[in-house]
Amino acid sequence: MPGASPPRQLALALDYSESFAREDFVEGPSNASALALIDRWPDWPSRVMALTGPQGSGKSHLAAIWAEETGARFVSMRALDGEHLPSVLATGALVVEDFSEGAFDEATLFHLLNLAQQEGATMLLTARNSPAGWTIGLADLASRLRAIPAVALSAPDDRLLRAVIVKLFADRQLAVDENLIAYLVARMERSFPAARVAVDRLDREAMRQQRPVNRALAAELYRDSAR
Repeated sequence: MPGASPPRQLALALDYSESFAREDFVEGPSNASALALIDRWPDWPSRVMALTGPQGSGKSHLAAIWAEETGARFVSMRALDGEHLPSVLATGALVVEDFSEGAFDEATLFHLLNLAQQEGATMLLTARNSPAGWTIGLADLASRLRAIPAVALSAPDDRLLRAVIVKLFADRQLAVDENLIAYLVARMERSFPAARVAVDRLDREAMRQQRPVNRALAAELYRDSAR
């Protein structure tokens, strides 16, 4: 049919694996203190420590590095129940992910902290903000949470954001040039989640159009988004 648009190729959702290995962690000023904490284990100031920071700041990657070293299990605070607490501490080390105010039963958490202390277990909590400032009804639990040392991660600077974008492309087995990286960093939100969205969008669009991932493609996508 005259004037008809050519059929659009569907992009296949190919599996890829984001590496959480120690050698693939990208260090910068925003996460140096948190990485130093992980590297100094077991010489920690407390058996319970917290990593705090915005979504995508690297908390889960650091927790994975520590878990690899210690054999720690992972658990979500929302999934904990009193009946299974002894089993989650079976290895003597535990990562509690997405620790947030109001997302747990206070009695269960208090029991978990007591049990960890009795068994000499080590716990690493990941949270958006420090539990020391949360509103807690159980006075003894509030006291325990205030005593947990927290190491904060912050939003990345440009150098770290560039390095993370390169890593995200490399996780997808894509090599990209500096022109593309500079273009993205100048236009995107300064956050790791935004970097993941940008990399995923470029990868999918490149597959759909059967084109290389480069600055020209990024310019088209960002120009279309601005309309």
